Amino acid sequence: MASRPIKKILIVGGGTAGWMTAAYLARWLENTDIQITLVESEQIGTIGVGEATVPGIHQFIKDLDIKEPEFIRATNATFKLGIEFADWAGQGTHFFHPFAGYGVPIEARPFHKTWWSARKLGFPRGLEQFCLCTQLARSGKFAQPDFDPESRLAWYNYAYHFDASLFAKFLRGYAEQRKVIRIEGKVNHIQLDATSGFIQSISMESGLVIGSDLFVDCTGIPALLINKTLGVGYEDWSKWLLCDSALAVQTKSIAEPDPFTRSSTRTAGWQWHIPLQHRVGNGYVYASQFIAPEQAHQELLANLRGELTTEPKLIRFTTGMRRDFWYKNCVAIGLSSGFLEPLESTSISLIQTGIAKMAGFLIDFEINDKHVAKANRLNRLEYERIRDFIILHYKLNGRSDPFWRHVREMEIPASLAEKIAMFNASGDIKLQENESFKEDSWISMFYGFGIEPRSLEPLTDAEKACIIMDKMQAAIQKGCDYANSHAEFLKTISA
Repeated sequence: MASRPIKKILIVGGGTAGWMTAAYLARWLENTDIQITLVESEQIGTIGVGEATVPGIHQFIKDLDIKEPEFIRATNATFKLGIEFADWAGQGTHFFHPFAGYGVPIEARPFHKTWWSARKLGFPRGLEQFCLCTQLARSGKFAQPDFDPESRLAWYNYAYHFDASLFAKFLRGYAEQRKVIRIEGKVNHIQLDATSGFIQSISMESGLVIGSDLFVDCTGIPALLINKTLGVGYEDWSKWLLCDSALAVQTKSIAEPDPFTRSSTRTAGWQWHIPLQHRVGNGYVYASQFIAPEQAHQELLANLRGELTTEPKLIRFTTGMRRDFWYKNCVAIGLSSGFLEPLESTSISLIQTGIAKMAGFLIDFEINDKHVAKANRLNRLEYERIRDFIILHYKLNGRSDPFWRHVREMEIPASLAEKIAMFNASGDIKLQENESFKEDSWISMFYGFGIEPRSLEPLTDAEKACIIMDKMQAAIQKGCDYANSHAEFLKTISA
């Protein structure tokens, strides 16, 4: 088909997905005459519990030219160095997935292979001792990373915890200042072009009819445009990711906020703990076929710290993805595109990357079939790679409850099985195209679950390697000792 030029963009739905899209497009298109409109209804609620992020959020804020202190103040944000996993490898176990790597290569050999070889010879230090990011988190501290080429041990990344509703409000103000038009109301009809099948316009309950060239579906799980109107199906991954429900609740803070998210296993799923400046976000993600709703509710409340400020909110979902997130002149962003449980805080990241793919493939501000196909291909790869990384957590678990035995014994995607087998054999990580989680993330998981490579090349000089690693650990400890507490750092940046 011929390329179709874009002069008008209509975003249907607000919330985090809608206003992230509006803000990004407003910044990207500010020197063009392309008109951006967002339609939302205050009567339609949003899920609004996506409060933890991954480091890619920095690029989004940078693209919008927003200063970090301004963002922190507007969203009551705290810093996040990674995720602590409690009881995943068995009752009483803890390990940390940092936004960083471990050590530095010794004699051109990957550090984790040197460490595992030394460990087999009795080297006493744990792998986590060679990650400044992890040590800061364990100590409740935070400092800006130092990317000096001479200070590789100080290289790490970070993300944020923030109030999703405040984030959407902040971005709404940003977008409206840049001429995004907001229309309040409900959509009651969507008109298609009889020849092309493209969306032509939407009709509001008020009688207003709004036409556009490109439509962005941010209507959440109902997927009003991409699914109910255009009929783009959904690929169900619940055979691998059985959790289909979540209870979300907020509590008062009773301690200084940790610089990390906590994920703790429960009878039929896991519970999140996300500390903000003014409160804590909590929730229980569970598989309803293994636990009754009443029991899940009781288990969540029994494991909360601090007074409730909201009542538990039940969210139902089916893990999977839209077969195409871009079809004809409609792009699905956020939950209308797919749902992956928030175990690794990828929900907001997938909104961000969805927006980036849409913008990146609107070459010359035109819709072109070849570009749409490329965008859909990359989106599928991204979802599948994240899916595999999340399944890994369940596959390697060390619990004995029926749910946990089931997910440990289930068949897994061949792409994940290959990764596990390769690491088991040689300690190598085989990354595929468009991976969101790199080698260090996979290493942290294998280490945390107690998986060791069977065969590694022996150390040429074990004594020398151990001396070097001891010096690394001392330098990391010194850096950790120097840092301020997370709470103190927040005071300086949000003042």
